[in-house]
Amino acid sequence: MRPRDIEFARDELKSGDQGLRLRWLGTAGFAIEYQGWVLLIDPYLTRASLGRCLLSSIEPDLPTIRRYVAGADGIVCGHSHFDHVLDVPAIARFTGARVFGSTSAVTLCRAAGIAADRLHDVQAMGDQSEVRLELGPFELRFVPSEHSPLLGGQVPYPGDITDCHQVPARMGDYRCGAVFNVAVTVAGRTIYHTGSANLRDDVSPSIRDIDLLLLCVAGWTATPRLVERLLSKVSPEAVLLSHWDNFFSPIERGARLMPAIKLPQLVDELTRQSADLRVGTLPLLGELVL
Repeated sequence: MRPRDIEFARDELKSGDQGLRLRWLGTAGFAIEYQGWVLLIDPYLTRASLGRCLLSSIEPDLPTIRRYVAGADGIVCGHSHFDHVLDVPAIARFTGARVFGSTSAVTLCRAAGIAADRLHDVQAMGDQSEVRLELGPFELRFVPSEHSPLLGGQVPYPGDITDCHQVPARMGDYRCGAVFNVAVTVAGRTIYHTGSANLRDDVSPSIRDIDLLLLCVAGWTATPRLVERLLSKVSPEAVLLSHWDNFFSPIERGARLMPAIKLPQLVDELTRQSADLRVGTLPLLGELVL
């Protein structure tokens, strides 16, 4: 099964013209737009090559970022690996967006010169229970989570970002930090984002019925009973798969499936757990109207 074989029809989730749009930025990144407000989640547009990531320091590709991000009011960071936060300080700098994330994400942004009053350390507010915040029309619920053990049973680059005296940094310097799933409620809709294919069984979101689950695919086979455990916590009407694309490939080439992702098996598992569940993907930079 190729990704395009399970793409949502462009208007499949349309339910009236409320001005609520969701765009996939590649990897785990999304833009949610409503009435002139823009919330970004894990935006990563630089997509540095694998060779560059392994052999040298990496830095944001500013022309590419500006080409695809016109503005933002807020940026949510689910965790602080490079493919989730590398571009965040640069975007925050030229848009003036507020940043919400772990202590590691805040440390990175502070080192890049982002003003303290625009940084929100969600981890410091309570990394053992749900944290609720608001940004314009968006209600944000941060649910403590875990990263999938996708490299030989281990979380890649564990620990926190504590020292940013050398930026740009190497890929391994972007430590995972605390991990959060986030529920975004806006215009009467709730979107639940998972930036890694795992969760904490001892923490449940305060809202169970959601309209759209943005499900991270990378590492799902390394996480025991992921689908069963996740669907015991949330009940989505539809699932949009993300983080299945090769993020070492330039954005201009479109989304290319990473090896060993087993996308068809994941779709089968989701529909086995919930027969009426709609599951799909979007093309890179594709949109849904909700």
